[in-house]
Amino acid sequence: MADNPVYLATARIWDDEFRERVRRHQQRRGPQWTNIEEEKELSRHDLSGRTVLVDCLTLWSTNFFFDLEGDTDKALEALRAEFDRFTAQDATFILVTNEIGMGGTSDNEVQRKFTDLQGWMNQYAASRADEVVLMVSGIPVKIK
Repeated sequence: MADNPVYLATARIWDDEFRERVRRHQQRRGPQWTNIEEEKELSRHDLSGRTVLVDCLTLWSTNFFFDLEGDTDKALEALRAEFDRFTAQDATFILVTNEIGMGGTSDNEVQRKFTDLQGWMNQYAASRADEVVLMVSGIPVKIK
């Protein structure tokens, strides 16, 4: 582990229960962590030379999806552009995401649209990653 890793959290605080969940999560990390809360503009933080854990691309994509009123084309374009700006920094990035498309097809149109968006974003991130690992029941499965 890096001496001074960065935990970059992308979640929005939706309600009091979630706020408490975030607080507990922050307490579990040791004092060596630098905590940054950033819903969308990851690139505005200079993280050069650091090891950065981004948690997570799914919540990050959610923020763009809803801010752009479910327009998957606009959201994907904005996500890719910001992803490229952010990851252009000379840093080590560990990206956490969810593979939400592995289940059944939802009967909810909004969920189907978001599942597609998240799948496209995961593909985009994976295509640029040096390494991709799928966690299945806590077991790492190397993909790339």
